[in-house]
Amino acid sequence: MNNIIKLFLRAAISLSFLSAVADRFGLWGPEYSVWGNWTNFVDYTRLINPWLPHIAIETVGALATGAEILFAFCLLIGYKTELFAKLSGLLLLVFGLSMTFSTGIKGALDYSVFSASAGAFALSLMRNKYFEIDTVLNTTKQSST
Repeated sequence: MNNIIKLFLRAAISLSFLSAVADRFGLWGPEYSVWGNWTNFVDYTRLINPWLPHIAIETVGALATGAEILFAFCLLIGYKTELFAKLSGLLLLVFGLSMTFSTGIKGALDYSVFSASAGAFALSLMRNKYFEIDTVLNTTKQSST
């Protein structure tokens, strides 16, 4: 059962990241979209990071988006799962805290940002390997030594 839970956590976190990224680039239809385009996403990034200089907001948005894409793919394939789960938990925690300090805690709670962060941190503690590329990489590495 732990294997299934770990696989579910990896998929849920990864697909959530990818869904949010797809929304930023208008890949969800308007009836499903939160941002719908990059400009609206950058405006939201500015809203939840009012302490950052305006000139840095686009860069922060791009860095967060790049991190979400990287973390999602690494978690999906099971590459360094513990590391990318911790990084995902940290990214989600920072996002949740930014939401909380700028617009109040309700949004972070309603969108389950802290729950997702906790799930990512829990995933980072699961040491069993299940459908992970690391298993193949470790087997290849061990057989070559």
